Amino acid sequence: MAEVQITVTRNGPYHVKGPVKLVDHRGNEIPYEGDEVWLCRCGGSQTKPFCDGTHRKIGFQGAIAVPVKAAGESS
Repeated sequence: MAEVQITVTRNGPYHVKGPVKLVDHRGNEIPYEGDEVWLCRCGGSQTKPFCDGTHRKIGFQGAIAVPVKAAGESS
């Protein structure tokens, strides 16, 4: 199986490379072409879940990473 890579771009979308299946909240597949896709992270895209560049127009600022606790780690 090919590797999937997800990159959080600076103040922009998620850049997903590799074979992934996108599905909506009902489990319906969301088609796209190619082996990479840019997914909206700012919430302003008119083509959700895909990025349409709106993040640049609205001045979106997003954190590069969010701390994630390892399984079994307590707070």
